[in-house]
Amino acid sequence: MKETPLSNCERRFLLRAIEEKKRLDGRQTYDYRNIKISFGTDYGCCIVELGKTRVLGQVSCELVSPKLNRATEGILFFNLELSQMAAPAFEPGRQSDLLVKLNRLLERCLRNSKCIDTESLCVVAGEKVWQIRVDLHLLNHDGNIIDAASIAAIVALCHFRRPDVSVQGDEVTLYTLEERDPVPLSIHHMPICVSFAFFQQGTYLLVDPSEREERVMDGLLVIAMNKHREICTIQSSGGIMLLKDQVLRCSKIAGVKVVEITELIQKALENDQKVRKEGGKFGFVESMANQRITAFKMEKAPIDTSDVEEKAEEIISEAEPPSEVVSKPVLWTPGTAQIGEGIENSWGHLEDSEKEDEDEGGSDEAIILDGMKMDTGVEVSNIGSQDAPIVLSDSEEEEMIILEPDKNPKKIRTQTISATQVKAPSKKPVKKRKKKRAAN
Repeated sequence: MKETPLSNCERRFLLRAIEEKKRLDGRQTYDYRNIKISFGTDYGCCIVELGKTRVLGQVSCELVSPKLNRATEGILFFNLELSQMAAPAFEPGRQSDLLVKLNRLLERCLRNSKCIDTESLCVVAGEKVWQIRVDLHLLNHDGNIIDAASIAAIVALCHFRRPDVSVQGDEVTLYTLEERDPVPLSIHHMPICVSFAFFQQGTYLLVDPSEREERVMDGLLVIAMNKHREICTIQSSGGIMLLKDQVLRCSKIAGVKVVEITELIQKALENDQKVRKEGGKFGFVESMANQRITAFKMEKAPIDTSDVEEKAEEIISEAEPPSEVVSKPVLWTPGTAQIGEGIENSWGHLEDSEKEDEDEGGSDEAIILDGMKMDTGVEVSNIGSQDAPIVLSDSEEEEMIILEPDKNPKKIRTQTISATQVKAPSKKPVKKRKKKRAAN
């Protein structure tokens, strides 16, 4: 997924604000964002937050064979990963140019500056050495990845403890954490990267640029320095020409910032070590105790209940009195009751149009019955008499046997009316009636 470009209005707004020495988050020109360091339950695991930029650092170790040209030195390896969880623009499974540049800068800052004594990682010369691997995962991207990654890497290395080993002849014994206390790494100094963003071809300068400020900047200068004001590495990107005075000015600012960050790191390490010795609670869960991560936890607000009665009396006095009319139950039939006057039921009353249709339907039925009498010649009144014989027939004209009590059976030829003949005459008068209605 490609990165969403900034609009021209946003770009002009950012540049205009930088010209007026203002920033979107309210910082000054040389101010860093808030830095927060939290440690996990295991040694060598930490999360560094630089504003909204979050980096997870994890250090691991294993015994391996050394390199041929450096048989008495351990191996130090750094790996930075940019996942889509941090920003949608990062593509998984592919090393972008930004990732390659960041990894190389980290190696120059930490490994080439000899901040860790690699000779102390040797167990048996030419056979066994410790390989220290530092994995950095970017959890959220809001600008200045290299500064957050360098802080996370050095904090994880200072917090890490490797297992203790002993050598007896050709045998190498590795002790667990329960058998012997782990051994910290030998660290000479703590190099930290400080980034400077330049705008308008080097006219304006900002420290710790955010993600939007990085989009409109013309160039970036990264200086890695320790608290002794020793420059470990320096890198300029963006294709801008910097003057000597600008670089010296940036190095002085970096020296001040590195001292502040180093003190913060040492204080965080001391607090974690103190908590672990006292047997207190530690880890990422404890570091998030003050944050509300669920919707069910709410801050308790103090409530003053001293004058509740007075307020209740005031509310009752100001409220309108209730109505004196009380509804009485009405007994319609035994076992039922109605409270209140109610509304008249309109469902049971037929409308005028429905009544007219019923009257017209009744007159149509009368016409149909008259037609049946005229066509068939059969009297309807005789059908319901008790003395009339019962005639059973399915055809129009056939011989029928009439069963009469105390009489001999007689064969009588009768004429019956089928269903089709009954229905046929009923259609004509209805049509005539409809025509008459239309004429009316």
